[in-house]
Amino acid sequence: MTKLLIVDDEQIEREGLQAILAKGIPDLIIEQAKNGKLAVQLAEDFEPDLVLMDIMMPGMSGLEAIEIIRSKDPNVKFIMVTAYDTFDYARQAIKLGVIDYLLKPSKASDIVATVRKALGTIEEERATQETNKLQRDALQKVLPVVETDIVTQLLFDHVHEVHSDELVSLLGVSTSNGKFAINVLLPAGLESMYSAVKSKIRQMGSGWVGAMHGRQIPIIVFRDPAQSYRTQAMKIAMDLLALTRPSGGAVGGRERAGAETGAGTGLGLGMESGLQAGVGAGTGNGWFIGIGNVCETLGQIRQSYQEALIASMDSSLPVKYRFFSDTPVLGVTRDGYSARLLEKQFFDRIRLGEWEQMCADVVEFIRRYENEGADLLQAQQRVLELLWIASRALLGMGVETDSPMYSFQAQDYRQLRSETGFLLDRMRQSFEEYQDRLEPDTIQQIKQYIIEHSHKDISLDAIGKRVGLSPFYISKMFKDQLGVNYIDFLTECRIEKAKQLMGDPERSLKEITFEVGYRDPNYFSKVFKKMCDVSPTEYRKTLLGRKG
Repeated sequence: MTKLLIVDDEQIEREGLQAILAKGIPDLIIEQAKNGKLAVQLAEDFEPDLVLMDIMMPGMSGLEAIEIIRSKDPNVKFIMVTAYDTFDYARQAIKLGVIDYLLKPSKASDIVATVRKALGTIEEERATQETNKLQRDALQKVLPVVETDIVTQLLFDHVHEVHSDELVSLLGVSTSNGKFAINVLLPAGLESMYSAVKSKIRQMGSGWVGAMHGRQIPIIVFRDPAQSYRTQAMKIAMDLLALTRPSGGAVGGRERAGAETGAGTGLGLGMESGLQAGVGAGTGNGWFIGIGNVCETLGQIRQSYQEALIASMDSSLPVKYRFFSDTPVLGVTRDGYSARLLEKQFFDRIRLGEWEQMCADVVEFIRRYENEGADLLQAQQRVLELLWIASRALLGMGVETDSPMYSFQAQDYRQLRSETGFLLDRMRQSFEEYQDRLEPDTIQQIKQYIIEHSHKDISLDAIGKRVGLSPFYISKMFKDQLGVNYIDFLTECRIEKAKQLMGDPERSLKEITFEVGYRDPNYFSKVFKKMCDVSPTEYRKTLLGRKG
């Protein structure tokens, strides 16, 4: 029930207003105050929805009382009651948020009509607040879906700028201070720790967690300008590694020593350490965290993620995290051949399934080392690092493959080429077996599912679970086979559905917005205009005009 407070220093005026309103609007709960000071006191306990406020009263004026009451409860509405129809009063009242006024004396019908109008405004605001609350509650439920989807799209596909803007605004994170990627590699059998990792990152409020693929968890971290990049990254790594302890305590001595010195442990470059890393890399059973370099824009985050993958190649290191900047550089050969460029090229080749070109790249890489007379063990280590890039890229696509390891130290370059070819063939076989398990019409099934459920909060992660595929691989399949990325296809489905619904003049644009899967009519309008070159209102006028 709506509460009304009548404030007037004339008792006869108060009683008269209450009698008129009690008869005209019986559902009102009405209280009275004989001056501004009492009105302020009563408002705290009574909590009125609407106040009829006399302006000219002894002591505290009505305008002063309005200002105090509104400062404590901005939602209270006021109707000014005065015998003075002057511009100055009206101007002050408008500034204070008074929504209407009554002149003394007024007809009973005018009083009732004015109050009914104010009550209508109050009811509309209540309905809007309730709708907004429901939308906020619904948004809180889908934020994890939004988060995993945008990480997938940013790292493995292209997000249209209009969608990226909305997703970033929904997640409420500032992206202006730089960002970097982290790759968390979980031990076999501990995939259930994904939820704990996600909860920890959300608790820290430092980034977005993507969908787990294989045993890898991609994370986009936003820079905290209050601390250095390395300090922030190490703290996140240490907090995540602490999840491995049943007590949630700090990590052990060697990890702590690495954090305090700020130096990651690189792969061994000497003869003995090179053999150990080259033959036994990847045999560690614990967690490992790779950390990419800082980039300025979200469009560059894919490069940082590739760096994080490379940094997490060797999970057998004593310190269970490593910065990309601390990984041993493959180096530049004497003729200027950039190994860092080869890393990126190799990563792209495996994602595109260009096996012949990739094998040719590796053969050329080995040949260059051989022609330079480079140490054979060092060359074996460098080639192994490239194979680790391939295995991590495959894992990112959902292809599980054994960690690449040489079973022995090569005795000559011929043997190195032969053993490397064997490891590449094994990876290729895993890739082809994975593809063979896919139904030939899988992409069409996914496409039909999106068409039928485009009005719901569907995500790549949910679709992936439905068809048994990695969300990252689904994203790649979409782009390769349909020529459009997932988010754009989903948008097209929603806009086409909206066009159909606009043919019904009984439906409001707001209703259509919610029915096709959007929560914000303004954002829907922005997307619609981007897709159709006209606003929803203009499109509807043209559509209904043609029908008429």
